[in-house]
Amino acid sequence: MDDVNGFLAFAGKLKERKLPPVESWHPSFCGDIDIRIARDGRWYHEGRIFQRDALTKLLSSILRKEGDEYFLVSPVEKMRIQVEDVPFLAIEMQQEKAPDQFAAFLFRTATDDIVRLDAEHPLRVQVSRPEQARASGLRGSGRLRAPHRRPPAVPCRRQSR
Repeated sequence: MDDVNGFLAFAGKLKERKLPPVESWHPSFCGDIDIRIARDGRWYHEGRIFQRDALTKLLSSILRKEGDEYFLVSPVEKMRIQVEDVPFLAIEMQQEKAPDQFAAFLFRTATDDIVRLDAEHPLRVQVSRPEQARASGLRGSGRLRAPHRRPPAVPCRRQSR
């Protein structure tokens, strides 16, 4: 998305998209599945990168965190996956301006979810211990977090947990 209007138009289309109610599903644990989300946000199955974005987006919509573990859940199954850092990366940020209102910030994740910075989705800034690098992130759906990553041209260190 190169311009603000394109981003905001995209965000408007996604308002209609409803995520599955994974927080209300309580299936039995079925075991581990060889799916890993790498630090850079790429998804892998049996060591090979996912080639279809639609599959990544589908699976990301049924991802749930419990304690320090991540699970893909459906109404009847729950399978543990590995997440190296955090499951979602905020890859784009735009400011939304409306007449007679405060400006709002919208973030787009690598899986095309749009998250508005607000009380339910707060921005968190922290200092990671070994590197003492400032990192930022916002709370996404449920208890999942999405760190904001700047484009590669701008130096930025990864967020620690």
